[in-house]
Amino acid sequence: MDVVSDAIAAMRTGQPHSSRTMLSAPWGMRFAPSDGAGFHVVLQGSCWLLPHGRDPVPLAPGDVVFLPHGRGHAVADDPASPLADVVQTAAGTWETTEDAPPGPGPVVQMLCGAYRLSRGRAHPLLTGLPDVIHLPARIGAHPALRATVDLLGAELERPGPGSDALVPALLDALLLYILRAWLHEHAGQASAGWAAALADPAISHALHALHDDPARPWTVEDLSARAGLSRAAFARRFTTLVGQPPLAYLTWWRMTVAGRLLTGGDTPLHLVARRSGYSSEFAFAKAFKRAFGISPGRYRRGTATRE
Repeated sequence: MDVVSDAIAAMRTGQPHSSRTMLSAPWGMRFAPSDGAGFHVVLQGSCWLLPHGRDPVPLAPGDVVFLPHGRGHAVADDPASPLADVVQTAAGTWETTEDAPPGPGPVVQMLCGAYRLSRGRAHPLLTGLPDVIHLPARIGAHPALRATVDLLGAELERPGPGSDALVPALLDALLLYILRAWLHEHAGQASAGWAAALADPAISHALHALHDDPARPWTVEDLSARAGLSRAAFARRFTTLVGQPPLAYLTWWRMTVAGRLLTGGDTPLHLVARRSGYSSEFAFAKAFKRAFGISPGRYRRGTATRE
């Protein structure tokens, strides 16, 4: 399995949403804090991102902004413009609470979107991201991301047969390309963290092995052999980059996999236990309760009730 895809799958809930917006100055939109992650793509014109508690960020045509932690922000034609609160409709579009006529100033077109995330079992790859990821438009940079933006913008502007399936798929692709672009740009700059871990061939190889087969009875010796390092050198490097020792991360990931299996269907508990690396339901239930604070059965029933 791919570690980045797994990290997203561990947090994603429901369908992502996006809409294409055209605004003429003066205008300002305030997005309240949420459990999700949001993005903005400037298609035409320019504007300002106003992150909570941070300096304004100028946005130019082609710029992509990703806000992974849902801490609340605003977007405006100018940092001094009044802000109107934004609410999401049942259809997934965004509307301001104030019905103001279009202004006489310059026009900006944007794609705005949001991903629903569960913060209860957040993967450290995503929790370690900065509050704002700004990917400025540069000639030749991230062509796959730019192509996905173009496809998504065109589909939102001119929906056709299959749009209900195509738009969420394009939004999933957009999220992956945003993360891939950020990881690529920061791989050589970070001395620790997930950008550095995935860029390190030895540690990346071990992480992919864990994600590919979490049920396997891994030992540090097994993983260090996969990484091509001595046991001590591997354990030090893994802990430094990932933030926890190899077997501690393995246990955390097994419990995350178990929670996803319990949430996603009616897989029998003995199969959930086996796929999570436990030979007995008793051992699995004990480990699960230690991680989540409740039994696997109560966790499944609680999830079903919330849905």
